Amino acid sequence: MLWCMAVTNGTTPKARALGMRLREARQAAGLTVRALAAQLEMSHSAISRWEGGSRSPDTEDVASFLTAVGVTGQERAELLELARGTNDPHWLSVQSGDRDRQMAALLGFERSAQRISDVAPLLIPGLLQTADYARAIMVAADVPTSEIETRVAVRVGRREVLTRRRNPAHLVALVGESAIRQKIGSRDVVLDQMHHLLTWAEMSNVDLRVIPETAGWTPALEGPFVLIDFEEERPIVHVENRRAGLFFHEPDDIDAYRNAIDKVKSVAMSPADTTKLIADVITELETTT
Repeated sequence: MLWCMAVTNGTTPKARALGMRLREARQAAGLTVRALAAQLEMSHSAISRWEGGSRSPDTEDVASFLTAVGVTGQERAELLELARGTNDPHWLSVQSGDRDRQMAALLGFERSAQRISDVAPLLIPGLLQTADYARAIMVAADVPTSEIETRVAVRVGRREVLTRRRNPAHLVALVGESAIRQKIGSRDVVLDQMHHLLTWAEMSNVDLRVIPETAGWTPALEGPFVLIDFEEERPIVHVENRRAGLFFHEPDDIDAYRNAIDKVKSVAMSPADTTKLIADVITELETTT
């Protein structure tokens, strides 16, 4: 069998996302890397590099891979689409289908993360949201009713990266004071969310700090973003707005966002002052009729 054997460098977020999906498909088919390599008449090291994201297969190679592991229908179409542009320096998603693929990739990156730094000036970070808080956001944002519960379940399920017994990720959450005081849903929804924040703040792998409204200008005012560090892989940054999502991975971009985190953290409250503020907000809510 003649393989194109793309030799372009991977390690982009899209190449790594494709690799994760290919690995999942192979494992679901019950095949080892060597067994699949023998079936496709190629080296097992090439498949390992594809699955690890260090090399990017072209769409012909992906199509043959998917045929061998029995992936058909919509999943096959999605993976072939994901295989396009894997070596582009940035992964910009503006269409709904690609944004769904990007969100699936983000969940995968979170699962393998060593450290997650989340700058959230306006809303509680997704990893720390309660189900009711997330649901209230989605209802207000006119998410189709038929999709809300599935999306809430996915969002709540993301917490597992912080609570798993083996190698939980370390979270640095830099949250705007306005997010703490913002009314999302009913008073009970906000109260429950604040109590949950206090619980999260007690965990040794969660560093929760509020950015005070008196801090003046900080990079947080430019919008939310997430920096994900891994034990071995290159860090990535994810930026999202109402209509698009974007991954960065180039060193200059990573340095810029890491410096932004340092600037925000330098003006943020201490963990002790943060929990005191949240406790004060809880008291205000409980004493307000």
